[in-house]
Amino acid sequence: MISARILHKGAAEGEVLALAAPLSFWGAFDPRNGVIIDIHHPQRGQCISGKVLMMRETRGSGTAPGGMAEAIRLGTAPAAIILIRPDINLAIGAMVAQQLYGRSCPVLSVNTEDYETLAVASTLAIAPDGRITPPPRAVPRG
Repeated sequence: MISARILHKGAAEGEVLALAAPLSFWGAFDPRNGVIIDIHHPQRGQCISGKVLMMRETRGSGTAPGGMAEAIRLGTAPAAIILIRPDINLAIGAMVAQQLYGRSCPVLSVNTEDYETLAVASTLAIAPDGRITPPPRAVPRG
């Protein structure tokens, strides 16, 4: 079990998608379907929808909350986001979506060592108190 810093509270469980590069939530993925569309991103074509999305940091701007909130509204957002470098923009987007649409996407940050441990799991569960654990019978990727 790893305790994370909570940027936006919530519970979630899902398959891990650890990104090799930062992702912008404004223009680098399609909020209509959750697919990474940035032609320069190494994981272009991957779908972030319903995944526990892991990335060391985001690449973004002040417009990221809009992209995040729209994906949550459409049901195409990640199940949760785990970062090393906290991003207030993603947290704001998740908070706005929670208030407007009653849907949640936890946003958490962890240290580098914990990130490396979590990134090799196949699935993760996130509790509202920020505890991150592999669900029962989760098998590490190898």
